[in-house]
Amino acid sequence: MSTHPRIQQHPSREALHNEIHARPPEAMQWPLAISHVVMLCDANQREASRQHVSELLRNHHLPQPDRQSTHMRMDLGLFRLRWELHTEFVSYTFTRPLSGDDVQTLAQQREPLTAADVVPQEWLARLPGQCLCSLHLWVLPRPQTDSHVLVKRLLHEDTLVGSSIADGQAEVLTDFTIHADGFSRMLLALQGAGSMTQRRLGRLVQQLLEIETYRMAALMGLPAAHEAYNALATAEGQLAELAQSIRVTSRDEEAQLLDRLTTLAGQVESQHAASHARFSASAAYFELVDKRIGDIGESRVAGLQTIGEFMKRRLTPARSTCEWATRRQDALSQRVSRMSNLLRTRVEIEQQQSSQSLLAAMNRRQDLQMKLQSTVEGLSVAAITYYIVGLISHLAKAAHHLGWPLSGELTTALAIPLIAAAVWWSIRKIHLKLEQQPF
Repeated sequence: MSTHPRIQQHPSREALHNEIHARPPEAMQWPLAISHVVMLCDANQREASRQHVSELLRNHHLPQPDRQSTHMRMDLGLFRLRWELHTEFVSYTFTRPLSGDDVQTLAQQREPLTAADVVPQEWLARLPGQCLCSLHLWVLPRPQTDSHVLVKRLLHEDTLVGSSIADGQAEVLTDFTIHADGFSRMLLALQGAGSMTQRRLGRLVQQLLEIETYRMAALMGLPAAHEAYNALATAEGQLAELAQSIRVTSRDEEAQLLDRLTTLAGQVESQHAASHARFSASAAYFELVDKRIGDIGESRVAGLQTIGEFMKRRLTPARSTCEWATRRQDALSQRVSRMSNLLRTRVEIEQQQSSQSLLAAMNRRQDLQMKLQSTVEGLSVAAITYYIVGLISHLAKAAHHLGWPLSGELTTALAIPLIAAAVWWSIRKIHLKLEQQPF
């Protein structure tokens, strides 16, 4: 037994470590038929899908998935179920083994055997969400003779696409067409017994299913791009009109223009926020499609386009549309922001100029007030001196009768400059004290 001390673990260490083993490919033994269904789900429908799978397992007396599991594989007798919970969708993969007689009848029946045929139909019809992708995939040995009949029964020859994959050990054929049952179809033909291990076959099948799944998920950004184009065209027209108005507008109309520009900025940012997540997800899905196509290692089959060539030719316009919508949204948002800043700067400069004019007017009024105050102070000195001199005049006259040697008029005349100087000095001292006090 180890004696090493227990190190403090990060709470997410185990989950992060096991992420590398999430959704591993399943070892497969061919021949077999696979039906793959992808349902676009919101949060409630994702949880409903878990309950829906639990119902199927309960009907077959099998253990239920726990509330934390995001994927599950289970053998239900006639078929195997692989259930996977993704960010935006839920995938169901049904695998049905085929016998030698089943392989023979595939080229004879008008409606070929599929894995979905053995799934409870009432349960299948009630899958939560909306179907984004549904695909029938057959993994069969490559016919030695008359392979054209099998391909003709399963696929449309006029839209046939195919290639040699997995270092020439298999060929994949598809027509990228939704058939009458609502499923698209794909045929994986192996060269012969022992040409590929079961685990490698499982990886190859998973890569082919993911190509179709991620292709459809990536294209979900295309309707959003078309909607964004209409909104962008309207917003760009309004922005051009506002830009022209800013050049010729008067000062009184600037506030109204700024309000219109702010409203437009809100509309642009709202539309950008609504579609940005969708465009980002589409870009990620497009990259996954490219990665999966690179993983299968295609080489050309005479007379057919490879899946990679077909995808590049057909998906490039849709991808470019989504990317251009993203760039156009970003550019429009930046233009609105620049114009808003320009108009705000213009309004602020004019406000500063108005403030400066107001301050200059206030300074002029303050100067006038100071001059008026000085005049009033001069009058105040004269008035105070007059009243004090009047009092002294009465005192001097009374003092003269009591023996004061100077007459009352002479005493009053001598007191006038002394009293005026004392009054002026007192008022000046009061002003100095007031100026020294902090505000």
